[in-house]
This record gives sequence, C-alpha cells and structure tokens, in this order.
Amino acid sequence: MDSRPRLYLCTAFLCGVLLTLGFKDFYPDLERRFRRRRVPISSIAGAGLASKDRVDLEDRTKKIKEEDTHDVEIKEGIEACVGNTPLFRIKSLSEETGCDILGKAEFLNGAGGSSKDRVALNMIKTAEEEGLLTPHSGDTIYEGTVGSTGISLATICRARGYLAHICMPSDQATEKSDLLLKLGAVVDRVPPAPIIDPMHFVNRARNLAADHTADPTRPGRGYFADQFENQANWQAHFEGTGPEIYQQCGGKLDAFVAGAGTGGTIAGVARFLKSKLPNLRVVLADPQGSGLFNRIKNGVMFDTLEKEGTRRRSQVDTIVEGIGINRVTANFEAGRELIDDAIKVNDEEALAMARWLAEKDGMFVGSSSAVNCKWSLGVAGYSHLTKEGVAAARLARLSGPGQRIVTILCDSGTRHLSKFWTHAGDIGGKTDSKLNDILGD
Repeated sequence: MDSRPRLYLCTAFLCGVLLTLGFKDFYPDLERRFRRRRVPISSIAGAGLASKDRVDLEDRTKKIKEEDTHDVEIKEGIEACVGNTPLFRIKSLSEETGCDILGKAEFLNGAGGSSKDRVALNMIKTAEEEGLLTPHSGDTIYEGTVGSTGISLATICRARGYLAHICMPSDQATEKSDLLLKLGAVVDRVPPAPIIDPMHFVNRARNLAADHTADPTRPGRGYFADQFENQANWQAHFEGTGPEIYQQCGGKLDAFVAGAGTGGTIAGVARFLKSKLPNLRVVLADPQGSGLFNRIKNGVMFDTLEKEGTRRRSQVDTIVEGIGINRVTANFEAGRELIDDAIKVNDEEALAMARWLAEKDGMFVGSSSAVNCKWSLGVAGYSHLTKEGVAAARLARLSGPGQRIVTILCDSGTRHLSKFWTHAGDIGGKTDSKLNDILGD
C-alpha cells in the first residue's frame, strides 16, 4: 500500500509528458482556427471576400509585357531635346491684367538651356548640308557671342563631333564663360569694343576662323557661325518656334512680344505668325542703350545714350544681356517690316519685373526674359505704368481684358547671378508686392 502514491505520481508525470508532446503539434492549428474566427470578414484582403471564398489568381505579367512592347520612339542624341518647349500661362501677370500672358519656356531646351539651342543646331545642320562642316574631322566652329549662343554651340558641337571656340565681351556674367570652359570650349574674353574694331568679339571670331582654315598645320577647317548675319538663325524660329506657338495657342493670339539681339527670334516668329494671323501685333522690347527702338520708330539706329559724352560703356549701355544692339543685322532686317511697335525698358524696370516673377510665380528668369515680360504688360493695356511714359493711345485697340499675348522666356536666371541678379538682390520672404509699386505710376 505504501508504494501506491509513488506509482500514482509517476503515472501522472508520464501522462503530462505525453499530453505535452501531443499538444505541441496540435496547438498551432488550433490557434490558427481561433484567430480566423475572430477576424471580421470585411478586413480580409480582397475587399469583402469571406474566408471560405476561393480566390483565383491570374498571371497578367505576360499580357502587360505584350502591351508594352509596341514601338516607342527613342530620341537620338541631345539634339533631339531641342524645340517643342512648353507654353504656359504666367499666372500673376495674367490675373493683374485680365489677359492671357503666356510664356514660351525656351529655357527648357535640352542642349544649352536657351532659345539659342534652335539657332545653333540649325546653323550647324545647314553648314553640314552645304559641305562647310564635316563631323569628327577636326573642324572647329568659331563664334562671337555674349554667352547663350556660345553655350548652345559648345554643347551641340560636342554632340556632333566638332570643337568650339567662343569669343565674348569681358563684361558679361562670368558664369557663362565658366560653363563654356566646362563644356570644353576655348574661350576668349575680349574688352568691349565698337564693331569697326578688329578686336570686337564678332570680328575676332571671324578672323580666328579664317586663320584656322588658312593654316595647313592645323587639322580641319575653321567655320565662322556668324549668328548675326546667318539666315539659318531666323529660319530656325520660322520653322520651329513660330509653328509651335501657333499650334499651342490653337491659332488664337493677339500679340507677340520679344526682344532682339541678333533679331532672329522676332523675325522668324513674326514671319510665320503673320502669315497665319495678319492682324497679329508684333512688338519689340528694347533695353536701354540699344538703337533698335529708334530703328522701328524712326527708321534710324540711334539711342540717346549714344550722344557724345553720355555713353558709359563701349557696347549697349545696360545690365541686360542677350538683347539690344546698335547696328543693323541681316536677321533683324528679315522681319523688321513686320514689327508693329517698340518700347524701351530701362534697367530698373527689368530688375523689378525679375523680382516680381520670382516672388509671385516662382520663375527665376534671365534679364532678357524680364524685359519681355515687362513689355507684355504694356501690350495688355498697362503701358501707363512704364517710367518711360509710353503713350497708351498707341495700344488702345489692344488694351483691356481678353487679349492673348505670347512672349519668350529665353533662359534661366542662373546665367545672370553675378551681374543682373546681383543688382536685383534677394527676394527674401517678401510676398506682398503690388504691381503698381514695382513699376510705378
């Protein structure tokens, strides 16, 4: 009898061990069943499927691959990124005027980042077609430019197998020449000089190209692009920029506003648009110190800053770069008769407009774009705001709401940091500027 408790204890221990071993395999399945009964039906993935419902999965990867294998156009080289830039509504100016003021975003051209991409590419293609340039032969393209055309040329030259040699005035923003050097161009910064001076940046480029071609010890030829006189300049805008604007506007616009350096943009666009819209108003925006305003108004090239003892610089007397000139060019003359009006924009107005666009629209544009936008207000009936006292009566038939005005946004403000935007200053946290405060009464 004394051994029974011990037997009972051993038996109980063995039963516990056996029960534990059996429950170890059974418990996970029991836990899964318990959890499944507690999960609401609506929470099951599949949006409303009950746990007992069967979900059939379909392999759709084969179908997707078949749909995505249709022919897709792949662009060839950086040159294919030139043109077809967006046209967008500049909200702040449009709301202030009651007009649609539209900006052609030429700073989004994919080679050199400006409207000059179109010109550079067309000049090179035309020279190739005429047998004046041969890719990968050692040919070098020479050009005199204030910067943007040189940057576009340097980029496209590398893409098409050429070298670039750029001559530019030494008073231009240093970031332009710095970028040219990074792109592998040779850069000559020469003192500003009159066009009759052999050391004028255009004349120097022309002479260097001739010297290259005449030198038998140098590989390839020297080609002077000659953007001021080369007809491929305005033709690039006649064939590209103009048709794009017309299509993007659905053929509905009332005025086109642009500045002019070589004159290729305003001439080419005007020639195309006026062939489609004879009543379109084409207006030149001219910076201070340039003679083009008087060329349109009076038929002569002259500016009051050209008077004896008044000129401070040996070139166009303005901090604006890329537009304004004091000589007649073949490209400007190609469209001069189609330009209906012109307006002077001084440096203070250009700086104020650049600050306004940055503050109100987040647009960080270059100096020539600011000039173009400033005069867009004049066409929209805001000519009474200009400090030059432009007669609003000359534009009365275009004043008031409802007009659609297109202008060119040539390049980004990042190329104008050391000069134009140094004068413009920082925007800071300013958000309350008024148009009348900026432009004056």
